Amino acid sequence: MKKLFSSLAFRFSLLLLAGAMSGCGVAVKYSLSGASIPPDAKTFSVAYFPNNATMVSPILSSTLTDALVDIFSRRTRLTQTEEGGDFAFEGEIVNYTSVTASVSSDDYALLNRLTITVKVRFTNAVDEKASWNRTFSAYEDYNSTKLLTEVEGELIPQIVDKIVTDIFQASASNW
Repeated sequence: MKKLFSSLAFRFSLLLLAGAMSGCGVAVKYSLSGASIPPDAKTFSVAYFPNNATMVSPILSSTLTDALVDIFSRRTRLTQTEEGGDFAFEGEIVNYTSVTASVSSDDYALLNRLTITVKVRFTNAVDEKASWNRTFSAYEDYNSTKLLTEVEGELIPQIVDKIVTDIFQASASNW
């Protein structure tokens, strides 16, 4: 309970500090979601992320694209536009692989690992210096007794959630 109280007190202190700084000419808006969006930014756009990996899942591109739109719609005040947003995202899925992650003492696979890697180009039209090109990757392990086709419907959203959270933090947070 003390740890929770300390964490809340720390966040409240940060909000107070941010409020005090806004009176000193700092042009950044802070929110409880962790987003730090310049006040001049009004829109965001997300281009479709094609799956250019060697192995392809039919649901991956749309799941990733939709999740990126969803996180910015829910956690920011930005309005979605088809293209040319103040915060613009484009990229491609470059890796979708399943490999053995854990082996038993008698050389049998125990766990497999599904890994997804995405190249992202982020353009910040309000502050060009904040634009970047980065690669994001995340994985989930699954029981080797199951086929990838049996578990990917569950694993893809979990992995995509990790990736879009990382993209969100990289583009909308200055922590």
